[in-house]
Amino acid sequence: MAPIESAKKKRAAIRRGLLAWYRREARDLPWRRTKDPYAVWLSEIMLQQTRVDQGTPYFERFIAAFPTVQALAAAKDAQVLKLWEGLGYYSRARNLHRAAKIVAHEMDGAFPATAEAWRALPGVGRYTAGAIASIAFDEPVAVLDGNVIRVLSRIFDITESTDDTRTRDRLWEIAETLVPQKSPGDFNQAMMELGARVCTPRAPQCAECPVRLHCDALSKGVQEQRPVRKKKAATPHYEYVVGVIPKNGRYLLAKRPDNGLLGGMWEFPGGPVLSGETHQAALKRILREEFGVTVKPGGLIAVVNHAYSHFKVTMNVYRCDWISGTPTPAAHTKMKWVPRSRFANYAFPKANHKFLDLL
Repeated sequence: MAPIESAKKKRAAIRRGLLAWYRREARDLPWRRTKDPYAVWLSEIMLQQTRVDQGTPYFERFIAAFPTVQALAAAKDAQVLKLWEGLGYYSRARNLHRAAKIVAHEMDGAFPATAEAWRALPGVGRYTAGAIASIAFDEPVAVLDGNVIRVLSRIFDITESTDDTRTRDRLWEIAETLVPQKSPGDFNQAMMELGARVCTPRAPQCAECPVRLHCDALSKGVQEQRPVRKKKAATPHYEYVVGVIPKNGRYLLAKRPDNGLLGGMWEFPGGPVLSGETHQAALKRILREEFGVTVKPGGLIAVVNHAYSHFKVTMNVYRCDWISGTPTPAAHTKMKWVPRSRFANYAFPKANHKFLDLL
């Protein structure tokens, strides 16, 4: 019985320490000023793969434009993507929009009240469902994101790789034993807040941690060695060419398919350079075969380096003279000649924004 009682005492102490710390130290964030499930849901989707400081202005603009789920459901796809422009991981925006239509039209505007029901909506996984249900509806369900994984790996000195499914399952079990019946949303936010501000990936501020006396990794001096991760493979790098093609005061743009990377975004036409191919030859080939136009490559406008989640690209952007051809996309869904003055109406990927001002 002693080890069980000891484990219970540890969990109780962690709950008390984290909740007291959170109520003193929590950042004043706009989505924390309400329990409106719409605002909580929007914040959780936006903060996936996005830092709080980066996501906050997006949240404020988005909720000003679409203050209710009905307003979001009624919006056009292009409006939603434009407000998401620059935030990345655009499938989040598309799934958010799809889910809003389901809530508004099929559920009469009533949000799910349980984590299990939330998971039926597009783009809502186990973590997001638990966060929304605990914060907005006080359901005592756990969360497990990168911050929480790090916190739990250190507190309980998890020596196995957190990239393994069995370890993740174990961490979920630990998180479930910790979440309290009362104030589960505050507790879950406290775990995430601790990981973001104190129990950081490098140089954790252990002296400021409210649960440092209960941290097994700290007691052994191995806190910076947790969590254990598998070594990542080298990130692939690709060389791209992009054509900026003016014609009668307009520029040729192409719209990406709705599904897949950067779905629904508009971009300047281009593609990868083949091994041994010059930039000029690549531009002529890609623009002829993939976009149906013949061009004469001109001067270099910019060299843009950009990182995506699983690869990196160097985009070599050239001004090109249009010679002939009717734009006909092979892999894209639409093409348009658009004046510079109307670029603000189109959602561009962040990599394109890096050279727009140079046109």
